[in-house]
Amino acid sequence: MTATLPDDERLRRWRLILGGDADGTGCALAGQDRRIDEALAALYRPAPGEGRAGATAARTGGLGASAPAVARWLGDIREYFPSGVVQVLQQDAIERLDLTRLLLEPEMLDAVEPDVHLVGTLLSLNRLMPEETKEAARAVVRRVVDDLERRIAQRTHSLVRGALDRATRINRPRHHDIDWNATIRANLRHYQADYRTVVPERLVGHGRQRNGVRKDVVLCIDQSGSMAASVVYASVFGAVLASMRSLRTSLVVFDTAVVDLTDRLTDPVDVLFGTQLGGGTDINRALAYCQSLVTRPSDTIVILISDLYEGGVRQEMLRRVAAMRRAGVQVVTLLALSDEGAPAYDHRNAAALTALGSPAFACTPDLFPEIMAAAVQGLPLPIPE
Repeated sequence: MTATLPDDERLRRWRLILGGDADGTGCALAGQDRRIDEALAALYRPAPGEGRAGATAARTGGLGASAPAVARWLGDIREYFPSGVVQVLQQDAIERLDLTRLLLEPEMLDAVEPDVHLVGTLLSLNRLMPEETKEAARAVVRRVVDDLERRIAQRTHSLVRGALDRATRINRPRHHDIDWNATIRANLRHYQADYRTVVPERLVGHGRQRNGVRKDVVLCIDQSGSMAASVVYASVFGAVLASMRSLRTSLVVFDTAVVDLTDRLTDPVDVLFGTQLGGGTDINRALAYCQSLVTRPSDTIVILISDLYEGGVRQEMLRRVAAMRRAGVQVVTLLALSDEGAPAYDHRNAAALTALGSPAFACTPDLFPEIMAAAVQGLPLPIPE
């Protein structure tokens, strides 16, 4: 049974939720509660004359227009709230109080809590940053990228390598290519109790090509502004995949122009600073370039990461995907690669690509290694509901 809160504690919580002195609770705040309230009011206080009905509109807030004031506020919220809440408050501050320009100042970057959304904002400002700010911005991006790599590298390597091994497994291997553990598991029903041994009716092993490049992977990433989080995650995954010798990984970013960043895959931070978020979208042009990279169609996986709002020639884009599919290329379309929930996307283009055998769906970073493992084996993709 849930314990009932004392009246004064319940009023205190309502006071912190509602904000403002004329909130009807009659509860006065003191000490840390007062400082928490002031930090939230600086961000969410309605503009003069706006009233609570306009609470979702633009705010005035009490952060002022100087980096020192904002830096102090950032320090306060990091003291009072857990990291996940701090990231939400930062994102709200950037959007509601138009603090984007202050991110061009090094002292601001030293104060922020790094996260994927902040990286997207910094990348959109990349071309505007003064030189003295760029190193601070790279340090912020590096912290986020290093954290993401730690989270995803081991699982991605494990699932994809296992998939590559299973994809090359054969039933008539040479002696030194036999996978004895897999062979025993496959023949347990042939255990001979009298001899206390397993008679291997079927040998399981690997083809001799397992030490070479077995699959070509092309990541084709839409760098329009709405895809910021997807660009961050895809760049990190690209670097992880590129570290695997069994894969030949290419990374291509596009808006109305196409840029091949494969030579930067050793460092995903370099990849990210090679992108230019914003601008139009020409998916057909990007796929034309990716198509030119295909030398082994049946061993190539093209991952298109885009919301599919095509500014180029739609019919030509569809014909190009159809041609790659006929040649044996696996083409997978991710409408988003992020944790942001259901994305906005062009439903007509998504349906058309799916009809061509190129499934189009949103994918979280946690699911992406499973998607890659299934694609490597040519198995049905674990498409989320």
